[in-house]
Amino acid sequence: MEQEARENSSAGTRKTGDEMTDIMVVDLESYVKVELDMEKERIEVGQNVPGITQALFQNEEEDEDSGTDHFNSEKSGTRLQRCERHGTENSSLPDTFQTSHLLFYERFKAYQDYMLGDCKPSEVKAFTADYLEKVVEPCDWLALWSTNVFDVLVEVYDVDLKDLKACVRLVLPLQCDTRGCELTEEAMNSLLEATEHKVHLLELQVVYEQSGDFDQTALALEHLRFFYKHIWRQWDEEDEDDDFDYFVRCVEPRLRLYYDNLENRVPAGLVAEYQSLLENCFQCFQQFSVLRCGLSTDSDSELDNVSMVEGLKLYDQLEMLKRKLHIIENPLLRYVLGYRGNARQQCVQSRGLRASGMKVIHVVTASCSTIQLQSLLSDRLLPQCCSEDTEIQFHKDPVSAVETCHQGDMVIVLPGIYRVSSSIFLPDSITVEGFGLPDEVVIEKKNKGDTFVESTGADVRLSNIKFIQHDAIEGILCVRQGTMNMENCGATV
Repeated sequence: MEQEARENSSAGTRKTGDEMTDIMVVDLESYVKVELDMEKERIEVGQNVPGITQALFQNEEEDEDSGTDHFNSEKSGTRLQRCERHGTENSSLPDTFQTSHLLFYERFKAYQDYMLGDCKPSEVKAFTADYLEKVVEPCDWLALWSTNVFDVLVEVYDVDLKDLKACVRLVLPLQCDTRGCELTEEAMNSLLEATEHKVHLLELQVVYEQSGDFDQTALALEHLRFFYKHIWRQWDEEDEDDDFDYFVRCVEPRLRLYYDNLENRVPAGLVAEYQSLLENCFQCFQQFSVLRCGLSTDSDSELDNVSMVEGLKLYDQLEMLKRKLHIIENPLLRYVLGYRGNARQQCVQSRGLRASGMKVIHVVTASCSTIQLQSLLSDRLLPQCCSEDTEIQFHKDPVSAVETCHQGDMVIVLPGIYRVSSSIFLPDSITVEGFGLPDEVVIEKKNKGDTFVESTGADVRLSNIKFIQHDAIEGILCVRQGTMNMENCGATV
């Protein structure tokens, strides 16, 4: 019995063990099957990763801009436009890259992120050379050497980035366009030998190629040209306070001023004042530099003492001009200054009454018919000229009529379209009326920009006139002081 029990027990154990073995085998197969399925899914997902990544970052890649993507090594054709030459019909010169129409943010990003960074004025040349070294092709590219006298095709075989120059040789046969002179191959070779075959990078324009290999070279030369033409000043690196971010203090304000002026956001008077200040500052700096070079540090002669005094005067004048330029370059101070008006407006003062006490009626017309003249006499002139102290003057345009007005005068504008190029200033209490309906008496300003009509008179009256000005910055009518009464007038921007 015990043996049978042991056998049964053993058999039961074996059976149970077999069952457990079967169960383990089944579980193992399921586990392996699950693992195989998961591995298969991982492989499928792994195979789709490039497609997913491409889909995720497709928009980001499309957002890259040709003006700022300086260090992208992948080239799939040029992103720049072709600049076609509009010279003589027989010109054999090739086209170049169109890079002069870059937007503000493209130049801003190039100067801030790639070319200048946070450099000081004394470090500008070193930072610029480092930037050019990264993007400009060192050799084997064609360019147009452009000056005021000629354009000639050359090949660049080396670059000297510290001096911002390139070593070039003529492309034969000679291909050139000249202005007012004749150039031969021998003359051009002589010129290159005199310059040791070195040409300034600012005078080179990269020849257009569709491969995209020279896009960054063309953009770099454009940024370099624009910088030295519109941003850099000769006196920048001589600033005593050299410990500042050159981009923040100088580059960004001047860049914004350039584009604001380009888009007619700055009053014309302020632009003219800025250009005048810039020219005066340049001349003053040249005089100061010449005088400084002629001074001897260890000389006590009377001539040197006089030169020292003159040098101090020029230095003070230079600093004053630089401060005025800085005010206009600053976006906030610029518009505060702009509300003062331009130089001509500040010069226009109230003329008051005439010493003789006579009043004048100014009639504005280029020509008129006999019917208009009879109507003008009966309706306006005779009622106004009842006394002997009234005079009638005739003018061809409203500006000349207003400029000769004194207090109490009247300007009568006959029907017609009067196109003027300057603003109309009203410093006295006068009356300006159109002799007809507003659509028949039109005064149009041809130039864009400043306020068309500015009034500072105590009591100015306008009637029956339509004013037209395109792209006005400060509005068409501006009353700076006094009052202006308008009746049946219109304005179109």
